[in-house]
Amino acid sequence: MQGITILGATGSIGASTLDVVARHPGRYRVYALSAHSRVEELAAACRKYRPQRAVVGSPEAAAQLAALIADLPTGVEYGEQALCDIASSADTDIVMAAIVGAAGLAPTLAAARAGKKILLANKEALVMSGQLFMDAVREHKATLLPVDSEHNAIFQSLPSSYARVPAASGVAKILLTASGGPFLNRAVETLDSVTPDEACKHPNWVMGRKISVDSATMMNKGLEVIEAHWLFGAPADQIEVVIHPQSVIHSMVSYVDGSVLAQLGNPDMRTPIANALAYPERIDSGVAQLDLTQMAGLQFFAPDFERFPCLALAFDALRAGGTAPALLNAANEVAVQAFLERRIGFRDIDRVIRHALDVVPHGPAPSIEAVLAQDARARAAAADAVSNLASGLQR
Repeated sequence: MQGITILGATGSIGASTLDVVARHPGRYRVYALSAHSRVEELAAACRKYRPQRAVVGSPEAAAQLAALIADLPTGVEYGEQALCDIASSADTDIVMAAIVGAAGLAPTLAAARAGKKILLANKEALVMSGQLFMDAVREHKATLLPVDSEHNAIFQSLPSSYARVPAASGVAKILLTASGGPFLNRAVETLDSVTPDEACKHPNWVMGRKISVDSATMMNKGLEVIEAHWLFGAPADQIEVVIHPQSVIHSMVSYVDGSVLAQLGNPDMRTPIANALAYPERIDSGVAQLDLTQMAGLQFFAPDFERFPCLALAFDALRAGGTAPALLNAANEVAVQAFLERRIGFRDIDRVIRHALDVVPHGPAPSIEAVLAQDARARAAAADAVSNLASGLQR
């Protein structure tokens, strides 16, 4: 029986993980669950799965949760240190890292330093601190398995003897597929008027609002490019993004002999979660088998960087290296939140990010402290850009 800690238990990835875990009660037990502020949902999960510990983001949320589950033996805690504690606990064998954004960095790194099996759904941990994070995984003999559907597909399509893509692997290129989001076919000149609700209506996936906006701008794919670089050791020029609106092929690996291996499946996150959870075995995920006879057609396009400037910015940040990806991620988080709050327009998101990358110098990332300091500078620069844009909108 393996103990699992789910960081971000009330999000879509957390809910899907709990669904898979519930299908195998003799194999997994829930040790700890966390949520930032969705207290009632976390309380319901605690009643169903009876974890030993539950962590929330604030003392107020902790008091509310404690009152809701006062009759349960679940201990209630709050704050970043508590997240790090449940991620590194001796009672935890597997950590699902599904906290969105930079907030997931510290507990995911704590899990790596504790040598845990990490199911990585928080791409920001690698985007912000790729070399530091991968060094911690190797030094402490942690196991790192990708849960993003694209990276999990690449993992499944690589030679079994390689987790990365050195020349000896025969890998020519990694092909990351992207749905193109809700605005793939919308006229570019109309994107200035996009509303938050429109941006959050993904055609294939049900996700949180922040990641849905990232999908609409294709920043999500840009972050995945950076994540793929660190996970698989591939340089920027060996990673290609391919628009595939049907989201049936989740990603591909192209080999030097002309072969292309792909992983296909219905668009349901329980498939990659089950693959990572039980690896190297395969277990029931609850996902229906893919019926190829029902596929009307599969389409593939090259991305349009005029339509998706955030994707170009991500490639630029990866090539720049050092703390540039951390600056990109921080500025994007500020810009997306401002858009969701209707303080800036949809096409202002890339303008805010570009401003932060232009005004904050990037350099080496020798420590987490250095990365977080650059993260703070980028957020301040992005906030200034948002204020300037917002005042222009109000005039």
